[in-house]
Amino acid sequence: MLPRRLSFLTCIAFAVTMGNAIAAETTLKPNVIYILADDLGIGDLGCYGQEKLKTPNIDRIAAQGMRFTDHYSGNTVCSPSRAVLMTGQHPGHVHCRGNGVENNFALDQTMTTLPRLFKNAGYNTGAFGKWGLGQTDMEGAPNPLSHGFDHFSGWKTQSIAHTYYPTSIIRDGEEIPLEPGTYIHDLLMNDATDFIKSSVASGEPFFCYIPTAIPHAAMHAPKELHEKWRKIYPEFDKTIGTYGAGKGETTPDVQNPIAGFAAMIEHLDNQIGGILDMLDEIGIAGNTIVMFSSDNGAHHEGGHNPEFWNSNGDFRGIKRDLYEGGIRTPFLITWPARIPAGSLSDHLSAFQDVLPTMAEITGEPTPDQTDGISFLPTLTGRPHAQKKHEALYFEFIHGNASPYSSRALRMGDWKVVERSKGRKEPRQILPIELYNLKEDIGETDDIAAKNPELVERMRKLMDAAHVDIRNKP
Repeated sequence: MLPRRLSFLTCIAFAVTMGNAIAAETTLKPNVIYILADDLGIGDLGCYGQEKLKTPNIDRIAAQGMRFTDHYSGNTVCSPSRAVLMTGQHPGHVHCRGNGVENNFALDQTMTTLPRLFKNAGYNTGAFGKWGLGQTDMEGAPNPLSHGFDHFSGWKTQSIAHTYYPTSIIRDGEEIPLEPGTYIHDLLMNDATDFIKSSVASGEPFFCYIPTAIPHAAMHAPKELHEKWRKIYPEFDKTIGTYGAGKGETTPDVQNPIAGFAAMIEHLDNQIGGILDMLDEIGIAGNTIVMFSSDNGAHHEGGHNPEFWNSNGDFRGIKRDLYEGGIRTPFLITWPARIPAGSLSDHLSAFQDVLPTMAEITGEPTPDQTDGISFLPTLTGRPHAQKKHEALYFEFIHGNASPYSSRALRMGDWKVVERSKGRKEPRQILPIELYNLKEDIGETDDIAAKNPELVERMRKLMDAAHVDIRNKP
């Protein structure tokens, strides 16, 4: 035990330090944590209407900060959505428009991507999870360490990230074997927590990117939680969820994937709660930005049943669709020093807006390639100063489609969707569909025939937003 006088002086010093820290919260560069779920539907969270399972800790981000109702991912599948987030380019400009040969999606090293922006601003930077933009143990562009991250822990490739029990983990470019049966998700969350603690100890601000694979198939979850949810939904015990993984990996089948999904979400929610509690305990919550989103809508793989969970709420479509259910995602952000608790925003925003927002917050110049618009005025209660998108454009390449298999554009309350039919080229391009989202959020009433001039105007906006990436080196 410390002597009484030393103990008293230590307490006084701690109180002065904490007081100074609180006073400085509005002037110091904020810490930033961005948590990206994988294939989580907007309806899977309590704060967006989920009723069958609870997400109290993720909901806490909304309660302590702002919940967005009209936020969009970068695409309707993994890799291109992450490319939009990292580059700030919209889906018609970014180099990646669909999943495929992962190393082809490596980021341009001449760009100031999101982690490089933070590194330029003097931040410690770390990523923990599924990269999805190239093989993470290779030197050069595919490796997250080549784009401004000081540390990376995660899967070697996106295809291997289909299993939560891989044979190895990549840490800072080195492949490390794992004992069979190791649940990699927990290792990654532990690494992220250690990174936050070490960054605080260093006295430097940090950017912690956590692209978790949950709840991407397979429906793997800790045994205890899985067994808990099997007792809640025993009627699904005869259902077996199967899913493949990368070469040389095994993906265990899942008995009762309904229970597996619920267990995954509860486990992630508990861990996010642990991070939020830690920020409070070490006294940095006030000036730490915590963001939570998903890379696209809910999936229908590995035994997951988005209809049972009402994963997309009132929206039509799932992953690989450009209807609202495939691309409208949850977006929650807390920053107690600047964002009023319990805020709600219908500001039209998307993944490409994160980079310019972080540039404004950190005082860095907005990178030249960026198509996004900073939403900082919305966060800080200055809607009169908020610039707006004329429209948000989306396009998706599925398989060998060229130049796209589907595209969409939202302009105010209006939304157009253009799809193609068939798997062989040339595909049949179907007529453009038009929806009024204010009156028809489920996109069930196509009113294109009644509004030909509006459809033509929006078609021209889609044409202008598209840059052909075929045959590019």
